Amino acid sequence: MNNYINIGVIGGGSWGTALAILLSNNGHNVDMWVRDSLQLREMKESRENKKYLPGITFPPNLNTTNDISRAVHNKQLILLSVPSHGVRHVLNSTKNIIKKDQVIVNVAKGIENDTLLRVSEIVEEILPWNPYAVLSGPSHAEEVAKNLPTTVVSASKDKRIAGYVQDVFMSPYFRVYTNPDVVGVELGGSLKNVIALGAGISDGLKYGDNTKAALMTRGIIEMARLGEKMGANSATFAGLTGIGDLIVTCTSMHSRNRRAGILIGQGNTLDEAIDSVGMVVEGIKTTKSTYELAQKKQVVMPITEEIYQVLYEGKDVKNSVTNLMLRDKKHEMEEVIKEQIKDW
Repeated sequence: MNNYINIGVIGGGSWGTALAILLSNNGHNVDMWVRDSLQLREMKESRENKKYLPGITFPPNLNTTNDISRAVHNKQLILLSVPSHGVRHVLNSTKNIIKKDQVIVNVAKGIENDTLLRVSEIVEEILPWNPYAVLSGPSHAEEVAKNLPTTVVSASKDKRIAGYVQDVFMSPYFRVYTNPDVVGVELGGSLKNVIALGAGISDGLKYGDNTKAALMTRGIIEMARLGEKMGANSATFAGLTGIGDLIVTCTSMHSRNRRAGILIGQGNTLDEAIDSVGMVVEGIKTTKSTYELAQKKQVVMPITEEIYQVLYEGKDVKNSVTNLMLRDKKHEMEEVIKEQIKDW
């Protein structure tokens, strides 16, 4: 793509920074908004994000600012890379300066606690006229920043917007596919964090590979089950933003959700685990939202329910494992993910 554009990145965490670097390396002019003034000063002095991505130098066309209006003004594309629970506040604070033709791309993975809304629904509520896409998939910031080959998905209801985002982000080491299933892609990116907490807890308990394989396999079924009930294409959960993202999040030490789960499985409290990880653990808030969505939609999600009880009701993790193993006998094949042909 030779048509370079102006891009505003909202959020200076590891993922926002990695994508800002990627977009700058692609030739685009990027302004990245950083909330913390001390962190901003360090970034300007060192030309790197020492807190979240140490050792990765910023390209010359990547600028940092704590003036959110500067990050938004005169941009063709605005990248939302704040935690999902901060999206509403950021959009409310900028809605009067965001123009209707600016493309909103979300990379936050979560479900709002109070409303149980996905990020696309929050954006539609506050910025109903703006084009929207979600970018999601198996992608650790640490690896993207080092130019390690990565594949993700650009999903939008508008095929033209999905393709536009694909062109903006695509590079020799960052491959982007398109998908019309916004619901499925958003839910896949959110719900896998819940299962990753469970995988970490399993590792913390030293339960082994057999346990984790079972947890991941049954976990993807739960994700697809809720997704289908909410209008997603269940086949999406068999792709990059479903099983792909689940694999990388459940198995890597880059995953803050898995690391938090390991600490909980080792006997740490929830607060101790969060403090130790030192970054936002999206799966903790998403577990509450997912549990409440499952109750509301009357979807059976036993793994999610047990993780919720461990995190929010103080249930002993070993008792949760016993409950899962001793559930009523089931027939697996009745729940295989079904392909549904869906296009724009």
